[in-house]
Amino acid sequence: QLQFVESGGGLVQPGGSLNLSCAASGSISDWLGLGWYRLAPGKERELVASDVGGSITNYSDSVKGRFTISRDNAKNTLSLQMNSLKSEDTAVYYCNRWWPGVRPQDLEYWGQGTQVTVSS
Repeated sequence: QLQFVESGGGLVQPGGSLNLSCAASGSISDWLGLGWYRLAPGKERELVASDVGGSITNYSDSVKGRFTISRDNAKNTLSLQMNSLKSEDTAVYYCNRWWPGVRPQDLEYWGQGTQVTVSS
């Protein structure tokens, strides 16, 4: 089963930027949909961005225009560039598979994630 290791999180001030990375344990190809998810305290895990083929991307309304998802199939990595960060972006961020209609609770395996804290 494909596994993921997330990195790049940290503490950043509001308005700042972070670039998250996700390394897959095996090869990924364009047909494999991938997504970035986040889990904030007191909330359910939610999808923030998805990518299929490196060109079909979607974003939640809360991050649209601020976050950019990208992938490098040759390196088996997925990235999330986060700009103009807000306090409400504070969460643990995970990458995982994605396909149309999938819900976070449908995915059985989750990595450790990477903590993003936005605070002054």
